[in-house]
Amino acid sequence: MARALFDRDEVIDKSIELFWQHGFSASSMQQVVQATGLQPGSIYLAFGNKEGLFREALERYGRKSLAWIRDVLDGAPSIGEGICRIFEENIQASMKQNYCSCFLVKTQLELAAEGNDLHELAAAKLGEVEALFCSYLEKEFEKERSEQRAVSIMFHIFGMRVYGYQPDSADRIRQGLRTGLPWLPWS
Repeated sequence: MARALFDRDEVIDKSIELFWQHGFSASSMQQVVQATGLQPGSIYLAFGNKEGLFREALERYGRKSLAWIRDVLDGAPSIGEGICRIFEENIQASMKQNYCSCFLVKTQLELAAEGNDLHELAAAKLGEVEALFCSYLEKEFEKERSEQRAVSIMFHIFGMRVYGYQPDSADRIRQGLRTGLPWLPWS
């Protein structure tokens, strides 16, 4: 059996960039080949098909997102301050001209009508993000309040991610967050 002569994570990262910009449906196999530098046979052998590669891209993006959230929350003086930092970093990212929103949110929006396995995977990954926020909030609040606040955080993240880049919108986004999440320690 032939052995893969490429860095799997690097290929998946390149695929994330492609799928993030164009979505699953609009990314052709020719674009996948060009983005990854692999021949079609290598892609099919390693990932099964474009859907298999997309699935691994969603999984990797989800893991990296969870790790980033943990790092920010673990490094913050309080859970609330960490959440504020996460929102601020998302605001800063959304102000860039090449802003691409969130890969998981974009996947959910793109594939919502189809309701396929990829849509369900993106929804599950977003559920993991919500559960992570809830687990951290439970360090400071009771379970029911933590669950409600985690849902509220996700609504605001979705809103920010869909709202996207608009010149001079950072202050409006910050004000919307402060109004919608008054329990956070905004500075």
